[in-house]
Formats: sequence, C-alpha cells, structure tokens
Amino acid sequence: MFLSELYRYPVKSCQAQSLRASPVGLLGLQGDRRWMVVEAENGRFLTQRAWPRLGQIAAHDDGCGQLLLQAPGRASLRVAVPPADEGLRGVTIWRDTLRVPDAGDGAAAWLSEWLGKAVRLVYCPEQRARYLPNGYGFNSDRAAFPDGFPLLLIGQGSLDELDRRVGRPMEMLRFRPNLVVQGAEPFAEDGWKRIRIGTLEFRVLKPSVRCIFTTIDPATGERSEDREPMATLRTFREKEGDILFGQNLAVDGSGWLEVGMGVEILE
Repeated sequence: MFLSELYRYPVKSCQAQSLRASPVGLLGLQGDRRWMVVEAENGRFLTQRAWPRLGQIAAHDDGCGQLLLQAPGRASLRVAVPPADEGLRGVTIWRDTLRVPDAGDGAAAWLSEWLGKAVRLVYCPEQRARYLPNGYGFNSDRAAFPDGFPLLLIGQGSLDELDRRVGRPMEMLRFRPNLVVQGAEPFAEDGWKRIRIGTLEFRVLKPSVRCIFTTIDPATGERSEDREPMATLRTFREKEGDILFGQNLAVDGSGWLEVGMGVEILE
C-alpha cells in the first residue's frame, strides 16, 4: 500500500490543491483549511452545501504568508495572513465558537461581491485552533476549520467499489480527502486503528459522516440530479442513520508526507 494522492483546501469549502509533498503537523497538512468564509452579520461559517459558488474559488497558500484568491472573470486578490491577536472576530463552525483574526476589508469585499452576500474571511492561527469533538483523540489534538478533524483518509479501493455500484466514476474530490491510499481492499480503512506513512504515525479516530456535499460536481459546482453518490452509499454504507465513507485521523508529532510513500498498518 502507498500514499497515492495528497490534497489540501486552503479555504474551507473552496477548491482543492493537489500536492506532491507537504509538511504535516498538529493541524494536519500545512495550510489546510486555515481560512474560512463567514457571514458578516453573525460569524457563522459558509460552505458549498448552501453556497455552491464557493467551489469556483481557487485558493492557493503560497507558503510565504499570503493567500491567493482567484475566481472566473475576477481579478485575483492576495491576502496577507493577519496577526494572531489583532482584529479578532467571533465565529461559529458547527457547535464550536471561537475568536480568530479577520483578514480585512479587501478580502471581505472581494468575496462578498462574488457570493452576493456580506461575508468576511477569517484565519485560524495554531494557538487559536479548536479542540476535537468530545470523546475523540487526545487533549493535545487540535483542528483549524475542517468539519471536525485535522485529516481525512480514503482508500482508492473504496472509491473504486463505489464507482462499480453507482455505474459511473465518482470524482475523489467529491469527498475532499487529504490522504488517498492505494493498494488496500475496499473499505479496509474501516478496520485500521493506527497506521504509519513514512516516519509519521497516525491515529484513526472515527468514520467520516457524509452529506449532500458529495452530490456536488467539484468541476462544475452542479448537483447530480440522481443524488449520486449518496443514493448508492445509503444502500450499503448507512449505520444508525449516518452514511459513512472515509476515516478521520490525527497525527502524532510532525514531519513530511510525499506521494509514493509506503503505508503500514500498525494496529
């Protein structure tokens, strides 16, 4: 088994960046979901579930303290990482509330015009990151702006089996993984507790609960009329009312990941 794909999503619910290699640490892949779009009025987070135009925004973390935003027909915008303790704004993501720095009026105007709604862009410094959901991981584990956990892994074999059942290919990016592992049987990851990739060890915390987001074509932003792949997943991946696909992880320590690295099951 080996790591076949690496993805990060600099802005929550915006387009993915495919990577050949990446540093990884407490908050997952470097630069992953450190930015988020929120309602200007109340700080509540926005996603493609209700705002599919977010999926047309390409966001690139240049690794030098700036974020590049691009959208069709719009001039691109560079946004500097704001100071960790200045311009703090209260935001809500699911049941979590936290105070994080606002990225400024320029980013807010650019995004508000694109979405047709008054929004702000916020950033999550490591020292302001959230705890994981109760009952999962260690007290030291944290996450920035993913739905709940710092890393998501999906086996390529699992997607291949889903494709077979749906009757057509489903893009991996519908499920927004960080790590894709090739060479395992379909849904083998359901039984993993600890794995090693390169020199890093990862804890498998819980299955990923899927939603209508997966019915959005990542290339076009359009929802599938037949509600796939959710319709098929519901026939064989539903447990106690939740539809499960992929596994959420936390990493022990920090290091480096690169496509092609071997994957070893420790437990």
